[in-house]
Amino acid sequence: MKNWKWIIFAAVFALMASLPLYTGSYFLHTIFIVMIYMSLALSWDMLVRTGQISFGIAGLFGVGSYASCVLQAFTPGLNPLISIVFGGAIAGIVALMIGLATLKLRGMYFAIITLAMAEIFRVIIRNLPDTWTGGAMGIVLPNAIFNGDLKLTYWMVMTITLITIVVSEIFNKSRIHFAITSIRNDEIVAMSSGIDIFKYLVAIFVITSILQGLVGGAYTQIYGSVNPDANFSATWSLLPLAMALFGGMHTTWGPIIGALILGLASEYLKLFIPYGYLIVYGIIIILVILFLPKGIMGLIQKFTEKK
Repeated sequence: MKNWKWIIFAAVFALMASLPLYTGSYFLHTIFIVMIYMSLALSWDMLVRTGQISFGIAGLFGVGSYASCVLQAFTPGLNPLISIVFGGAIAGIVALMIGLATLKLRGMYFAIITLAMAEIFRVIIRNLPDTWTGGAMGIVLPNAIFNGDLKLTYWMVMTITLITIVVSEIFNKSRIHFAITSIRNDEIVAMSSGIDIFKYLVAIFVITSILQGLVGGAYTQIYGSVNPDANFSATWSLLPLAMALFGGMHTTWGPIIGALILGLASEYLKLFIPYGYLIVYGIIIILVILFLPKGIMGLIQKFTEKK
């Protein structure tokens, strides 16, 4: 079964990589937006595997966005790819400081702190000197990355998504998986087994935040602008969370499936309810928690076990 999964993945990867060669710009744009959400959903799920719930995706996405954009604005000749990496690095440093201060907390206490992150960062950005961050209006870059070349942009986003998938699989297939599962199931047992819980939680929080910062940096370079309301929007937390829940948590494949289905559905919903489609996502989260706690992957596993 495992081999079949990787054969399917390789076939899908080859298909996705070749899409720019024979599809139109609108569809291509839709797919790479879906991949952006997919990366965020996967990075969120990686932290959830430890038992810690975070609502800080929007905050770290926004930090990566601003770090990338500010660096690019002050050094116009710099390769935008370096700015994207810089955005990921700054998000990781911010996460390290937050993690060292807060990851002694558990459950809803940590979740509440991360929930406040986006709003705190938004207020900070708004109140910094306009010459640094552009204030409430944000920053507009002279050019989008690759001068707006959609094919190169698509392949860049796909590369970031692939990196996220690889990191997720490392988490699932290496010794880290046993430590993470042990921490989630019973911290006392994990501690008695010699696992340094705090060290693991901080490390995983930093790694997942770097990925979110990378995605934020890439998003900013793609659209050539950043502003506090858009880049710290709750959308960047709610949609990835819904995708991971819908597809199935604690797996790599669950958030991928969830992102594909809900990401494509969101484009459809935006045409009919552009100002209310997030309500639909909220309803999906409630229904999944009530009736499908293990998501689509749970259904697939049930079906394969019966076979």
